[in-house]
Amino acid sequence: MADNVDTFSVDAHCHLADSQFSDDINDVVTRAEKVGVRAALCVAIVPSDFEKIILLNERFPNFVVPCFGVHPVQDGDKLSRSVTNEDLEVAIPLIEKFSDKIAAIGEVGLDFTPRFCKTDEEKKTQREVLIKQVELAKKYDLPLNVHSRSAGRPTITLLKEQGAKNVLLHAFDGRPAVAMEGVREGYYFSIPPSIVRSEQKQKLVKQLPLEHLILESDSPALGPEKQVRNEPANIRISAEYIAKIKGVDINKVLTTTTENVIKLFPRLKNFFK
Repeated sequence: MADNVDTFSVDAHCHLADSQFSDDINDVVTRAEKVGVRAALCVAIVPSDFEKIILLNERFPNFVVPCFGVHPVQDGDKLSRSVTNEDLEVAIPLIEKFSDKIAAIGEVGLDFTPRFCKTDEEKKTQREVLIKQVELAKKYDLPLNVHSRSAGRPTITLLKEQGAKNVLLHAFDGRPAVAMEGVREGYYFSIPPSIVRSEQKQKLVKQLPLEHLILESDSPALGPEKQVRNEPANIRISAEYIAKIKGVDINKVLTTTTENVIKLFPRLKNFFK
């Protein structure tokens, strides 16, 4: 582990390959580094994100940490839709090709939001796609970076059933009692800057042990202000709010969450030499 771990932080979940960052990615990275963000795990949603993330990693090799996976909601013909097995079939060869370069399988998970997932058959397919990606994570000894919108309990239940051990549940939107089931399995939960306006996230942080919390931005989404582009520098806001809720010094939050993220994503150590 790096020396002076309390002097920096890690964004455990963001989307820097998003088109909203096309024009000013250099400035975005610079702003993050200025407030002590040393690395950002850049997750994929669709297979076409993979190449963009690798290019970002080549451009910012000491900051952008690639993660590949297939999200439960995919873009298609200008409308979002539930994932299919065919989406995963496209992605698997790329995940396998870059298995030594990625720090996690992600973003994967379940999303049972009614406008995206309309039938029991779509829920079944989402579960199948997630199970296959859990198997990939085991095969390559990689952690999972997991989405669970409107599906907190089903996601944790499936992960437990599949024997998933190294898990980050990002921006968890379920009840604290459900999240505690994940804590008992050793799972971690990352907290976005939207905690400042989310009573649910505030309740989550109040109940979950600091030893199971990690910082994330989910850039460009889930910023401190609604409808305003979020970026990795704002994980400092997450840390400040966690410190306020827990009644501890912000350095305690930065130290513990950074120790947690390096423990969960061991390939991060390559960035802190």
